[in-house]
Amino acid sequence: MEPLLHLLHLEDDALDADLLCRAVQDLGVHAEWQRVATAVDYERALGERRFDAILSDSEVPGLDGLRALRLASERQPGSAFIFVSGHADEQRAQQSLAAGAADFVPKSQLWRLASTLKHLRMRADRDRLARRAQGMALLVDIVKQLSLARSVEQIMAIVRHGARELTSADGATFILRDGDLCHYADEDAIEPLWKGQRFPMSACVSGWVMLERTPAVIPDIYQDPRVPVDAYRPTFVRSMAMVPIRSESPIGAIGNYWAQPHQPSTDEVSLLQALADTTSVAIENVQTLQELERRVQERTAALREANAGLEAFSYSVAHDLRAPLRAISGYGGLLADHHRSQLDAEGQNFLDRIGKSARRMEVLIDDLIKLAHVGHGDIQNRTIDVGQLAHEIVGVLREQSPRAGVTVRIATGLKVVGDLGLLRVVLENLLSNAWKYTLRREDALIDLHGAPTADGQFVCQVRDNGIGFDMAAAEHLFEPFQRLHGDVEFAGTGIGLAIVRRAIHRMGGRLWAESEKDRGATFYFALPMGRG
Repeated sequence: MEPLLHLLHLEDDALDADLLCRAVQDLGVHAEWQRVATAVDYERALGERRFDAILSDSEVPGLDGLRALRLASERQPGSAFIFVSGHADEQRAQQSLAAGAADFVPKSQLWRLASTLKHLRMRADRDRLARRAQGMALLVDIVKQLSLARSVEQIMAIVRHGARELTSADGATFILRDGDLCHYADEDAIEPLWKGQRFPMSACVSGWVMLERTPAVIPDIYQDPRVPVDAYRPTFVRSMAMVPIRSESPIGAIGNYWAQPHQPSTDEVSLLQALADTTSVAIENVQTLQELERRVQERTAALREANAGLEAFSYSVAHDLRAPLRAISGYGGLLADHHRSQLDAEGQNFLDRIGKSARRMEVLIDDLIKLAHVGHGDIQNRTIDVGQLAHEIVGVLREQSPRAGVTVRIATGLKVVGDLGLLRVVLENLLSNAWKYTLRREDALIDLHGAPTADGQFVCQVRDNGIGFDMAAAEHLFEPFQRLHGDVEFAGTGIGLAIVRRAIHRMGGRLWAESEKDRGATFYFALPMGRG
């Protein structure tokens, strides 16, 4: 059980000191005593540890009571000072109380100490509970920070600062076990300690706590055989507390140091151990996360390699198909030019179908090569005027597929950051689709406009009033060879929107669509907002 009161007794008479100690025990006060009889011992004791109260005779050789009171006020602020004197002098008592003493008790009336010590005990309990509540609140905050850590370096930075703050220490160090060595990996202290150094497990306190799997509390480093004194002598350290990180198979330790003699309380050690236990969980979480990230990176690399191989294969196949396709188209054309009249109606129909299929195959090969090209090459991002680019593409559409009654509205100020070649591919596909799927509308309308978003993006919309599509069937809209309309209705290869998606993703953007059957479609793409 931890003493409730730590008392320093300044008394040169051993019999009076014994009587006072017994009287306090009889009053039911649980206390830890330290008696000093000289001025030198008194001053040394004031500098070595913290006391809840100081009981003092009115005078000892070389030191009067009022001088003892002033020294206590300077070096132990907040500690109660009680005169216990053999001189029942009312004037002296008033003078002592006026100087700041908590009480003046004649040695003949020791029973009067009961109320004063009871008050001190209540204050000590209250202060201890307040410190514990403050420590727990701080520990909760540190745990929150550790839950967000994504590397051991981040964990060490949080813990070394948190450990010191938890116990108001003058220094804290973070040690990791490295085989049979203790690696002093990080520290936060008023003066440098051993950061970056390694010591044998058997030669340091951190090694002891890891081997024994239990905390070490050392009020005086020069009085504990576990401490390598020569290593500590050049440092500021006088007292320490060290706890293992993880009780089973410790992976490290956390140490706190004090420049003045200090007796770490059980609450301080408990908080420090709780921090160490949480640190263990945080390190295991980081290691698990890093392993998962490594696996994801390996899988991503494998998928990229597989996709690259597939794209290379697709490109190679598509490229190699051009030669036989040219032969089919060429000889089919010669057959139509020179021998069509020699074929009956069925033969001429077969010849037309060959020509039509060859032309469709040519379009498909071109689209496959475009899809492969979009996935490769360097990205050269710059600010692009989407409206200006769209006007160029619509001009080409009007020349290649002239139509009357098509209204195209293109807003101004549509500036995005992207690659010019990729963005041209995007707009060519989206605008040509809108042109194609409004073919049956006498009042065909194609509208391109956009607006900035709060997160620095710019969203462009390509909207038409064409035949649209059913959103319930649009799950695979942007996948290759997926078409929502048959060749009989509208010609196409089903690769255009896959090209659009790949191009947008390569530029770091987003792509999505909305539609309703027979009421048009709207395609959206978001890219970083351009300047100017």
